[in-house]
Amino acid sequence: MSTTTTTTAKVERMIVEAIVSFGPATETVTREATFESLDLDSLDLVELTQVIEEEFGVQLESADVADLTTVGDAVDLVVARTS
Repeated sequence: MSTTTTTTAKVERMIVEAIVSFGPATETVTREATFESLDLDSLDLVELTQVIEEEFGVQLESADVADLTTVGDAVDLVVARTS
């Protein structure tokens, strides 16, 4: 198993857990799920950004977050920033 796969899996697991803590059911939080479909508002996204920054030491600007539409987008951005 490559480090990238492990990192991606870890990032995805952490992001999914954080999103589930905001209310959506675990089975609805997939890489393809949009933040809108999960009923996440801008405050939820700010909280998610803080979790990502604390957990992975990745600084995300508001422009970065504005470009994210799906859970997979968030995972891929964090993986790219930690590689």
